[in-house]
Amino acid sequence: MTATIDSTPAKAAFEYERKGRWIEDWHPENDEFWENGGKKTANKNLIFSVWAEHLGFCVWVIWAVFVTQMGNAGFAFLAGLGKDAHPNHLAAVSNALLLTSIPVLVGSALRIPYTFAIPKFGGRAFTTFSATMLLVPTLGLAYFINDPTTPMWVFVVLAGLAGVGGGNFSSSMANISFFFPEGKKGAALGINAAGGNLGVAVTQLFLPMIVVLGTTIAAKDPAGYRLGLTIAALFFVPQILIAAACAYRFMDSLTAAKPDGKSYKAALTSKHTAIMSFLYIGTFGSFIGFSFAFPTLIKANFPDLAKVELMVLVGNLAFLGALVGSMSRPFGGWLADKIGSGAKLTLGVFVGMAGSVGLIVMSLDVKSFPMFLISFLLLFVLAGAGNGTTYRMIPMIYSAEARKKASETGTDISEAIAGAKRQAGAAIGVIGAVGAFGGFIVQQALRISNKELGSMVPAFWTYAVVFLVMGAVTWFVYLRSSFAVDKVPSLAYASV
Repeated sequence: MTATIDSTPAKAAFEYERKGRWIEDWHPENDEFWENGGKKTANKNLIFSVWAEHLGFCVWVIWAVFVTQMGNAGFAFLAGLGKDAHPNHLAAVSNALLLTSIPVLVGSALRIPYTFAIPKFGGRAFTTFSATMLLVPTLGLAYFINDPTTPMWVFVVLAGLAGVGGGNFSSSMANISFFFPEGKKGAALGINAAGGNLGVAVTQLFLPMIVVLGTTIAAKDPAGYRLGLTIAALFFVPQILIAAACAYRFMDSLTAAKPDGKSYKAALTSKHTAIMSFLYIGTFGSFIGFSFAFPTLIKANFPDLAKVELMVLVGNLAFLGALVGSMSRPFGGWLADKIGSGAKLTLGVFVGMAGSVGLIVMSLDVKSFPMFLISFLLLFVLAGAGNGTTYRMIPMIYSAEARKKASETGTDISEAIAGAKRQAGAAIGVIGAVGAFGGFIVQQALRISNKELGSMVPAFWTYAVVFLVMGAVTWFVYLRSSFAVDKVPSLAYASV
């Protein structure tokens, strides 16, 4: 979301207040204002925003862990998951992938309205609301997980409600973007995004341990697993309550942040928004889709790991995927800064992802878990880096477009660049929502391939082809000599 900030001279002194409030005058570009309380206020809001967003990701991905244990807890529609010889194996895998993909679908749909909510309701109020909403799927799950006769549709609804955690990303990013000056926005948003993404790894590491704790307290039978899953569902509840209370008590809202409908209209009608949305499906869609599916894929393809208690305790190492993907995102953006716009790196990312998928198929063929894990971690690293490189491309593309039009029409270049920044900000919101929807597509492809063809291999080969197509699109649109966006800001290129 973009904002129109009042450009009138700022007061030299800004009175920092610990208690949250509406701030009437906000001038982060004024150095004196920034140093005399502005920076402290912005960092305060960043801290509580990261906390609330992190919990949103934790709840968003909670089903990735739950589906791997609900069969053991006595739920018939997931019985047989991870047991090739079980007559319900294929159906259980399909049901698990459905339950992990529904939160992604809902979360991606909520990203655009959550972005608009910040200027409408204020960062303080909406962060409080969005954090509090996380109680609905967690408390609902804690209640229904104790009855093994609960029909699957109830859990489908609860999985959809968990999608509110995915929407938190957009509202959090939009809110924080208003607080920081242009020169510090990148670092602040990077911290905010990384803090949220790490919630996936945290959930996939700690919740399996909690489930094992439940079986230790009770017994390694369905009742023991249900106790462990109940404790796991309640694990985030105290943290959510504290985060919501802190957001209400300490965060601020900015009256100067205004929605820029003109920029959104321009972004929606730009062909580059559509192209970059397609590419972002390949990077972020792969990251979030495979992050949600990874625990299920491990259990379904390597059932013997259930005999190794240490592997069960750490969730069969599934958390490593989200962890390395989250950590490689800022590295991808940093490397893109060093090389250019990020288009060259994005091309390399897609070629590498296609190769990683080939290795994954080989590992399934030879039934090698170490090879499977290493191949998937490579895929996660590349997808995470691709998230950073594609986001680096977006402002450069719109800057190049603005310079071209300014040179053709004689428009003032500074006005053109300012408009490009607003349009890029609007495009990022749209691209982020479409990219998240890609996570749903990734899981559905696996589910349909498994259900209709009895194997996930066809889905993986399809991914490889799509990644190569995405690489070809990156080269054709952004790397040809006639359209080399890496040469921005000096280039005025021909349109395609």
